[in-house]
Amino acid sequence: MLNKELFINKRVLVVGLGRSGYAAADLLSDLGAQVWVSDKNEGPLIQANAEKLKLKRVKLELGGHSPGFVSDKDLVVLSPGVDNQALPVIKAQEYRIPIISEIELGWILCRGKVIAITGTNGKTTVTTLIARVLDQAGVNVHICGNIGNPFTGQVAAIEENDYVSLEVSSFQLERINRFKPKIAVILNFSPDHLDRYRSVEEYLEAKKRIFINQDESDYLVLNHKDPILKNLAQGSRVRRVYFNTQGAENPNYQAVTAVATILRIDPKQVKEALKKFKGIEHRMEEVAEFRGIKFINDSKATNVNSTIWALDNLSSPVILIAGGRDKGLPFDAAGKTLEKKVKKLIVIGETRERLKDLFRDRVIIEEAEDLPAAVAQAFKAARKGDTILLSPMCASFDMFSDYRQRGEIFKGAVNNLIEQYA
Repeated sequence: MLNKELFINKRVLVVGLGRSGYAAADLLSDLGAQVWVSDKNEGPLIQANAEKLKLKRVKLELGGHSPGFVSDKDLVVLSPGVDNQALPVIKAQEYRIPIISEIELGWILCRGKVIAITGTNGKTTVTTLIARVLDQAGVNVHICGNIGNPFTGQVAAIEENDYVSLEVSSFQLERINRFKPKIAVILNFSPDHLDRYRSVEEYLEAKKRIFINQDESDYLVLNHKDPILKNLAQGSRVRRVYFNTQGAENPNYQAVTAVATILRIDPKQVKEALKKFKGIEHRMEEVAEFRGIKFINDSKATNVNSTIWALDNLSSPVILIAGGRDKGLPFDAAGKTLEKKVKKLIVIGETRERLKDLFRDRVIIEEAEDLPAAVAQAFKAARKGDTILLSPMCASFDMFSDYRQRGEIFKGAVNNLIEQYA
């Protein structure tokens, strides 16, 4: 790793003890820093991570934040889910303590070449595919970031000639300073996370930070068909490369091909990697087919456009399970697609009343107490040839720890249902 000496005996507070926070705290401890961790939550994952860090004499504060835990620190490292109104952020600013994100910490230490991928939708798919293409070409590649594999958890194993396929969210980009990927990719842009950002423009500004430090030695890959992205980097020194889908071409595949072209990878190897790709878990994942009814897990669809895309790519009648944490998104855009594609909408979570009010005149709606109940109600309403689709349009945090847990509970409910009726 680079710059390891920077953290010896430094007093560092890590805020958040999920996957990213744990990886950052564990790494900093190994580098000789004095580490504190503060998390407002106390769930099973937090407790398990805390127990592991206790063995390294990391000082812990769970179930809330206190000003005393922030004072006298040299650095604060934020996990992605920590927003700017959190007490540790406010106090760190008050005490003039530098604040960085977990990916900035990974960048400071990373010896390899970083390909960073962001966008409203498709990040995980493209991050995975870029790694597959590089692997197919015989390049040593590490896949990490917002995909669920923290950058700081991988950075110790990254060598000078290795590549990193790094999924980055707007949350992670908010607190970068020197982060400078060799190739940055912005796939698309549409409203999202309006529970965190005051406007769509503020959300876009966070996304734009992915290329803020790039120069003429770097590349920025943009979607030419997206009107917001087309002229996004005007005035920047970075070399812009566009992908431009035509007809039924998959824009994710076109973005991957553009990156592969920059890296001069043989098109045959790109084609072979794309051919082998079977999709990612929790994104249009076919769970089962029972009595002629398909069950599809699209738990990763946490915004309206993602669900519209899912519905547009299904030809069968759909019973849609949707709802969750309200991110302040304009659901109205899904109205015509629901009217055309969905025979019944089953709503769950915080947004169920809002969804019922918006779509009661466009589609038949039922309310379910929880996700297993929604699966049972959907199966009761389904007929041979139908598809039961979990595509929530919302975040998961009202009922689940993340979209992965939501997807796993959906799959478990489907398997239990099949066992019951088989």
